[in-house]
Amino acid sequence: MKPSSVRAAAAGLLALVLLAGCGPSDADEAGSEASPRAAAIPAEAEIPDTLQAGRRAYDQRCASCHGPAGTGTRAGPPLVHSIYRPAHHADAAFLLAVRNGVRAHHWRFGDMPPLPGVAEAEVRQIVAWVRWLQRRAGIE
Repeated sequence: MKPSSVRAAAAGLLALVLLAGCGPSDADEAGSEASPRAAAIPAEAEIPDTLQAGRRAYDQRCASCHGPAGTGTRAGPPLVHSIYRPAHHADAAFLLAVRNGVRAHHWRFGDMPPLPGVAEAEVRQIVAWVRWLQRRAGIE
């Protein structure tokens, strides 16, 4: 097998085991470990200017499944949850999930499809926003 094929296969496999995606079920295998503080959508004045682009991109690309403050919906899991803490899901996991999609494994929401047309720079902004929401909720 060519090294490039091995890298592509490894990246796809990594994406499949890193994040759960959107889908029809609202059942939750992982439990509810998100902090109650996570449920509050931050006031505009609380949000640092450096995170505004990430907030807007998240609202446009992610909130319909993952909730307006990363708390999840009936269609997708909460990203402001201890499962997605940086030590368990590195920032690169989000990029791989967007690029390749993810087979459901922590939750029963179904697989997350790839999101074509989302630039890597935009994903980095989204991740910065999600990490800030996580820190506000005491998830580090």
